[in-house]
Amino acid sequence: MATANPPQPVTELPARYLTPDDIAALFDVPLETVYHWRKQRTGPPGFRVGRHVRYDPAAVQTWVVQQSDLDAAA
Repeated sequence: MATANPPQPVTELPARYLTPDDIAALFDVPLETVYHWRKQRTGPPGFRVGRHVRYDPAAVQTWVVQQSDLDAAA
């Protein structure tokens, strides 16, 4: 009798940088909120590629962990 393996956490990041639309969809917030976060420097760190803003998935994941830690400490 085979036993089922428990689900494993996702550790593989997307193979591309994320757009502001991706961030808005990921956190289920309006796109304007993502731009507000960037302007106030309160959201995940982004960077410019020409005139486009992109987000490193690893940096976004780190930001999420930091937010979770801050929330747990409060």
